[in-house]
Amino acid sequence: MFDIDEYLQLMGSTRLRTAVSVQTKLISIIRDFLLKNGFVELLPVIISPFTDPLTDYRVRGEIECYGFNYQITKSMIFHKQLALRTFPKIFSFSPNVRIEPAERQNSGRHLIEFVQVDLEVREAGREQIIELGERLFSTVIREIRQQAEEELALLGRKLPSFSMPYQRVQYSQAKSLYGQDFELKLSAEMREPVWLLDFPLEEREFYDREDEARPGELVDMDLIYPEGYGEALSGGEREYLARKIKNRIIRKGIDLQAYKLYLDFAERGLFPSAGFGFGLERLTCYVCGYDDIGLSRMFAKKPGAFSL
Repeated sequence: MFDIDEYLQLMGSTRLRTAVSVQTKLISIIRDFLLKNGFVELLPVIISPFTDPLTDYRVRGEIECYGFNYQITKSMIFHKQLALRTFPKIFSFSPNVRIEPAERQNSGRHLIEFVQVDLEVREAGREQIIELGERLFSTVIREIRQQAEEELALLGRKLPSFSMPYQRVQYSQAKSLYGQDFELKLSAEMREPVWLLDFPLEEREFYDREDEARPGELVDMDLIYPEGYGEALSGGEREYLARKIKNRIIRKGIDLQAYKLYLDFAERGLFPSAGFGFGLERLTCYVCGYDDIGLSRMFAKKPGAFSL
């Protein structure tokens, strides 16, 4: 049941108002950092014939338009690869729709509609992207402490300084130490961000590049927030050779026809690249010290709930 009075109360709350104020400043800081580092901003892609499969490519979010079938964007990963034919460094504030399981409604970390800061660099390797990610996040935290001093004081939130380089942990090591919920347990234990490296091939998507020297392991990484906030960003190096992409799609059990148009582009040549994406709302939650992502934006949409 949708309660309009309860919704109006939320929209007028100090915590939501403060979060949106902080978020506005975060957007400015992020954009300024990327522009100063030679990136070009792309307008986001909302619908496309193909989008990120994200474990289950059948959960599609389809719409019909002019007799053509489109999907709502889950991420701009494929459009980033294509855009590198035009620019060497690109980013976008990309609205994403991901139909999360309803049981994640009260996780405090999941929305079905969110904005992802998505970037990609032509001819880049993982180490270059890790260094970029560390400089970006360290800059964001330093600058938001100064620019949102009043808001953070109102919330009683004291943000630490992040020292580079950040700690690194292997996926296999983290899973061995912490068990199935290793990401959240690792996050809860840390007081600074930590990189989680080298996911098994079966855990990620077909566009993540397999390490030729270590078959079955991917040249990828996640950055994990401290204080139990979970994943901050996810990224890595990309597969760019058409034959390898095709083999990975088949290995995933995905119908090749679902990505025929993307494969046609790959046959004509993609650049080697690396990049990452991170959710603006979850960053807002971390900065504000909130445990409810529903307070991180206007008109938040939680899994399994009816929303405006």
